[in-house]
Amino acid sequence: MGFFSGIMLGIILGVALIAGWARAMARRAHKRSAKAADVNVLGSLNREDLKKICGENLPQWISFPEYDQVKWLNRQLSKLWPFVEEAATMVIRDSVEPILDVYRPVGISSLKFSRLSLGTVPPKIEGIRVQSFQKGQITMDIDFKWGGDPNIVLAVETLVASLPIQFKNLQVFTIIRVVFQLSDEIPCISAVVIALLAEPKPRIDYILKAVGGSLTAMPGLSDMIDDTVASLITDMLQWPHRIVVPLGVDVDISDLELKPHGKVTVTVVRGESLKNKEFIGKSDPYVVLFIRPMFKERTRVIDDNLNPEWNETFELIAEDKETQHIILEVFDEDSLKQDKRLGIVKLPLSDLEVETVQEINLQLLSSLDTTKVKDKKDRGVLTVRVLYHLYTKEEALRALELEKRTVEERLKTREATGPAVSGSADAARGVAAPSTVTTNVAGTGVAAGAAVTGSGVHKDGSGVHKDGPGVHMVGTGIDAVGKSITKAGKFVGRTVTGPFSSQRRSAASVPTIDE
Repeated sequence: MGFFSGIMLGIILGVALIAGWARAMARRAHKRSAKAADVNVLGSLNREDLKKICGENLPQWISFPEYDQVKWLNRQLSKLWPFVEEAATMVIRDSVEPILDVYRPVGISSLKFSRLSLGTVPPKIEGIRVQSFQKGQITMDIDFKWGGDPNIVLAVETLVASLPIQFKNLQVFTIIRVVFQLSDEIPCISAVVIALLAEPKPRIDYILKAVGGSLTAMPGLSDMIDDTVASLITDMLQWPHRIVVPLGVDVDISDLELKPHGKVTVTVVRGESLKNKEFIGKSDPYVVLFIRPMFKERTRVIDDNLNPEWNETFELIAEDKETQHIILEVFDEDSLKQDKRLGIVKLPLSDLEVETVQEINLQLLSSLDTTKVKDKKDRGVLTVRVLYHLYTKEEALRALELEKRTVEERLKTREATGPAVSGSADAARGVAAPSTVTTNVAGTGVAAGAAVTGSGVHKDGSGVHKDGPGVHMVGTGIDAVGKSITKAGKFVGRTVTGPFSSQRRSAASVPTIDE
């Protein structure tokens, strides 16, 4: 009897356990379903709705990605890349080589591609974000990354030697802005605008290497190429500068083209407590300032003075007050070697009030990248007086025409003088002789000139003054060539990281930087 009682009790107990376990699982599943429904509702809410519900204490697992992933587009791009690479190579060779000649630094007589292939590795699009800025346009920001295997060799002709330079380990990380102008006719897009966003700053890493390690490699040549690449990207591709591609005949792209927005009158007043770079005596400072690297202005040199007063006024043209800025660099002139940078500072145009004269004290830094500044020493203060004048439509058109004429005059002057007259000493040191063009947008005239180091020629718009029959120029050039050959061994086999890398200096400089 006890045996059967035990069996019945065990069965009852087992059924009770199973029923309890099933009830607990059902309750757990119901809770999971309720939580999943809550998560689904939260996922449909935007950031503002969630802040109203949760305040600032949002769960860590909730995110709002700014860019939509486009894995399908990367798969298609990998299939299209062999055809895109071939077409892009032809376009780059036909369009970039003339631009390289425009941005070619003094001392380099020719820059051309002797080998150009973008390789077999396609770029990757991390994501796309669609913006709503203006009616009748679609604006997309594309998170673009490329670590390809290109084969790019640049043939560099200098005063001293002909040297092939190879770009190795090229990597590009940037945000590309693409603007589609819409139309009523098929294909419903009349023009496309392409630009690189200024913020975050495009990062282009590469290594320069002399093919074959020529003993006549010129010291400072890598800095010339780096500055050329940086200036080209900043002046041609970085927003607000852009490339406009019309997709039809008789397409009006006037609203898409870059136009002058205002004139910035900058008076470089003085410097205080500048850093001394000389072992004997004091530094000989001067200031280089620009909005676009193509239009750099330079003050006179004040000898042996760490508290110089320049009181020189320059006029710069701005295209976009919200994104552009004035770069001011203070250098120490050195007649025997490359000029050293004493400090650099950036003045955003967005900080300026329209039609108001402002006197601003700027603390000089060793680099514009404050997160990677190693030298924390005080580099002094630069005082400037700034006036931002907003153009009328007529003034903007005159400024645009004047800017085009200025570029044409510079190119003619460059072609007429040639690299030999441009200063062999600067070429051998890898220093681009800075030029100064003062513009009067009101239409009273153009005073254009270029101060050329070591050439014995000075042109300031009022005429040409020549120091002798060029004997001084030839002597200086021969002396500089001799010095460059003695330093050539230091350059052979050296690799230099690209100008946008964290290991490099800022791209906005003319002479070599001594941090």
